[in-house]
Amino acid sequence: MTALTGPRRLLLAGLAIASTLLLTGCNPGSGAVEDFPGLPVAEEEATDEAGGEETELGGGTEEETDEEDVVEAEPTGDEPYVQYLDDGGKLAITIWGSSTCPVVLTEITVLAEAGEGNAVEVLLPEPETQPCTADFVPHTTVFWTPVFTTTTEPLEVTIGDQVVTVPVK
Repeated sequence: MTALTGPRRLLLAGLAIASTLLLTGCNPGSGAVEDFPGLPVAEEEATDEAGGEETELGGGTEEETDEEDVVEAEPTGDEPYVQYLDDGGKLAITIWGSSTCPVVLTEITVLAEAGEGNAVEVLLPEPETQPCTADFVPHTTVFWTPVFTTTTEPLEVTIGDQVVTVPVK
């Protein structure tokens, strides 16, 4: 056996680093990507607001009309509102509460993988001990959609004692 020379050693080290970065990129962390006050803007709304064409209902074929008739539930504040963003790459969770003490979610974990239930749980932070305003506003936390879940079957999201089902993307 021959010892590894300088260039070979560098090549192997580079491959090891590249492999590690590639594997890390495929498995994003369980922490929040971002959080902000208000509701997330759906991709279709963002296109329409940017000057894109709005579609008219009833103008397509029967197959297209069936797809257009699918209406997502509007957020009411009664329960958390959960939706996919970025073609299912991210999961936005909106919770209503005080604007001075917003509920900022911190971690998401997979309870059941795709094909075995497709369910996740989001950890709620400890309640605030400081005085909070009595207003009722939405605050959104965004996570990467967890690895081992799928957007092709309903996703059950447990937040505290509530369970919200996100429809197929």
